[in-house]
Amino acid sequence: MSPPSRRLQTKPVITCLKTFLISYSLIFWFTGVILLAVGVWGKVSLEAYFSLASEESTNAPYVLIGTGAIIVIFGLFGCFATCRGSPWMFKLYAMFLTLVFLAELVAGVSGFIFRHEIKAKLGFAYENAVSNYNGTEAGGSSAAVDSIQRTLLCCGVNNYTDWSGTKYFIDNGIPVSCCKSSSNCSPETLKDVEKAATEVYTVGCFARVTRVMESNLGIIAGISFGIAFFQLIGIFLSCCLSRYITNNQYEMV
Repeated sequence: MSPPSRRLQTKPVITCLKTFLISYSLIFWFTGVILLAVGVWGKVSLEAYFSLASEESTNAPYVLIGTGAIIVIFGLFGCFATCRGSPWMFKLYAMFLTLVFLAELVAGVSGFIFRHEIKAKLGFAYENAVSNYNGTEAGGSSAAVDSIQRTLLCCGVNNYTDWSGTKYFIDNGIPVSCCKSSSNCSPETLKDVEKAATEVYTVGCFARVTRVMESNLGIIAGISFGIAFFQLIGIFLSCCLSRYITNNQYEMV
């Protein structure tokens, strides 16, 4: 057992480390809340983009929501462990932070390395969605195309003339979602590519979709790397506290 004088000297150090760790845990908990909010926002606002690539891509918002929920739980666990002053809780908290750090690092590096493949896959999927567009599919690729064209003010893959080579164009013309103003888009106008040029958006959607996603991916990657390296602080504080408390047999009163 450590002498009383030594325990008195180390007690302020442990108290200081606990203050830093509980502050860190609160910030960590807040990042979980942000991820939850981003996941919900992505599910509500960006589902059209996710549903184009593949059926599995629609799980992306749920991954964010699940990750955010887990971080919120462990952020609260970190606060509880700090207040309790239990070495094994600190070790468990440090282990979880290490797993989060590795997962975020791998995800960030993979997203950067395979960004061109992701872009190519999205382009291929968007071309298929335009080719198979039927205008009546609710919640599927057709609805996603309509949503993107209305939101990003675009039409077709590369430009509005892409629709002239689709089955939908033969019977219905260019989709109404391409119209600048639906009141000026008559069925006759939409079936004539030359007449439709003044009434529909002429810019293709693929370039705009990739521009939006790339700008968001840059922000998300930066935040992910920032949060990943932020875990190192929590790991260091947890390990230090566990060691100090174990070596000095310190218990919070």
